[in-house]
Amino acid sequence: MAKRDYYDVLGVRKNASPEELKSAYRKLAVKYHPDKNPDDKVAEDKFKEASEAYGVLSDKSKKDNYDNFGHAAFENGGGGQGGFGGFSGADFSDIFEDFFGDFGGNRRSSRGRNSNNRGSDLRYDLSITLEEAYSGKKQNIQFSTSEKCNTCKGNGCKPGTSPDRCTYCGGNGRVRSNQGFFTVQQTCPQCSGSGEEITTPCNDCNGQGNKQISKKISVTIPKGVDDGTRIRLAGKGEAGTRGGDTGDLYLFINIKSHDLFKRSDVNLFFEFPISVADAALGTTIEIPTIDGKKAKIKIPDGTQDGKQFRLKGKGMPFMRRGDYGDLYVQVKTEVPVYLNKEQKELLERFRKIENEKSNPSIKKFFQKAKDFWKN
Repeated sequence: MAKRDYYDVLGVRKNASPEELKSAYRKLAVKYHPDKNPDDKVAEDKFKEASEAYGVLSDKSKKDNYDNFGHAAFENGGGGQGGFGGFSGADFSDIFEDFFGDFGGNRRSSRGRNSNNRGSDLRYDLSITLEEAYSGKKQNIQFSTSEKCNTCKGNGCKPGTSPDRCTYCGGNGRVRSNQGFFTVQQTCPQCSGSGEEITTPCNDCNGQGNKQISKKISVTIPKGVDDGTRIRLAGKGEAGTRGGDTGDLYLFINIKSHDLFKRSDVNLFFEFPISVADAALGTTIEIPTIDGKKAKIKIPDGTQDGKQFRLKGKGMPFMRRGDYGDLYVQVKTEVPVYLNKEQKELLERFRKIENEKSNPSIKKFFQKAKDFWKN
């Protein structure tokens, strides 16, 4: 079966930069890695194919040969040194180390082991009011999590005993397996990379090293949080196992809708209804603000429906800053619905005067309408 073009394999252009080649290979390698696709022959073949393509295209000399002669450049030993044809075992080791570290190399570290046993991150959804988002607040929250077992101090062993060397990996924390043409070294599935196994487990936690509890903590919601804000509380998640790090707790903020104010980033919007008479003659209105106080706005005579007034600094606070957004008040002129006899008489007199000298906008509109009909 003919080999696919290396550029097509990686999904890049022929003039792709080294960074683009590396990024493309990384995505494919992560997707089709044997550890993520055990006993999947198709994924294994795609992983080999991508590795072979990157091994050639990432080497300038091999890439030049491939660009000039295609796959023929590496047939019959031409330009290659075993492995995948133009892709040596040494090349693969370097690439695998660069991308996967833990998986493909021979390096071991306590940090790598602890990360394998790290506790889970937790999510807590917290709903607050717009006023609470404005001023910030402290609140107690309660959630289910795990914490280190006090009896065994987190090591999972019965007091007075200690872990034994893992019988599966011999205490190395890693095991090797053959994946086609090469050998992959991966974390031991039995000890999760710790190199140890518990033969005499703690009675209180059954060897887990932690116990499930209901936990209550106090959290601080900063001023200015918006809907969807995520707050990370480091080390407040579930306890790790066998010395692993504790996970984190993430607060997801939901802000309830408000009866008066609508929010857009740090600005607030507010609609205020006024009568036709107030819009025509002008008036002074008093409106509520999000801080619980009041503000006055002077409405000039002749104010049109939809006119917007800006109150600087009366919006929401910027997070971790001292300044504030603005409050925009939009005037909504309300036409009276139920009129008594006197109101109707007054409006009829007013309309008669208006017909003699109409408003500029009305006069302009009817002139345009007349011109349209005429044409």
